[in-house]
Amino acid sequence: MTTWKDAPTRRIRAAGVDFAYRELGTDTGVPVVFLHHLTAVLDDWDPRVVDGIAAHRRVIAFDNRGVGATSSKVPGNIDQMGADAIAFIRALGLSKVDLLGFSLGGGVAQVVALQAPDLVRRMILAGTGPRGGGGIERITRIFVIAYLKAALTRSDPRNFLFFPRTPEGRRAASDYLGRLKERTHQRDTPISIQARVAQLRAIRRAGLSAPDDLSAITQPVLVANGDRDLMVDSSLSDDIARRIPNAELKIYPRSGHGGVFQHHETFVADVLRFLGGESISEDKGVSNEQYAPQR
Repeated sequence: MTTWKDAPTRRIRAAGVDFAYRELGTDTGVPVVFLHHLTAVLDDWDPRVVDGIAAHRRVIAFDNRGVGATSSKVPGNIDQMGADAIAFIRALGLSKVDLLGFSLGGGVAQVVALQAPDLVRRMILAGTGPRGGGGIERITRIFVIAYLKAALTRSDPRNFLFFPRTPEGRRAASDYLGRLKERTHQRDTPISIQARVAQLRAIRRAGLSAPDDLSAITQPVLVANGDRDLMVDSSLSDDIARRIPNAELKIYPRSGHGGVFQHHETFVADVLRFLGGESISEDKGVSNEQYAPQR
């Protein structure tokens, strides 16, 4: 079977945009569409997560408008990002998909579910918060500090943004960043400065906007995060899970924003069980021992 490091990059035109995407996996079941995070391009998806899910499902990952090798410019709001994702999915001829949105992608996934509910069967929201969530004013500062630390240490900012600075977190960061280098040909186009700035503006605008009515999302939803998320406080994941009627919450221990990558084996198993209709947790709550969001 084709793996993530070998999947060819393809193109399709929709809504006046040439979208770059990759797909792999089986033809059985509803396809899973991946929506990625702030500053990410196709090569920033963890191969273990993609390949693990693609062993059982058709996986489609794409660069949204203005990101990586996709044409045009990144819009400054998540509503347009959601509309572009819908246009891309429909251009592929798909009438029903599962969504896996990480961080910014989780915000876009919520918009897709609200704008085109008939298109979405099930949804995984990882490391993300709701529109109007608290703490959004901290995002730009956290982002800038991480990039300064990365410049001073000549390292990747995700060392500081995605993983706790513990021995376990440092090992997880090293392993994750190593996996991202496994693909050596047809690498994606790096994200532009315009795209980074527009994405940050879109996140800030969403954070300061009035909350969405998440009770309108009636599809089954798996909400996942680490218990020490620096970028999106883990309490916001709890908030999403409590506001969506048919949601489950999974908090991964001793991990941060990239908890689903640090615990990729467990996360993939959880996702596959969830997509297959199995329950992941007893209820939407978690015990204090499991869940200790950072303040």
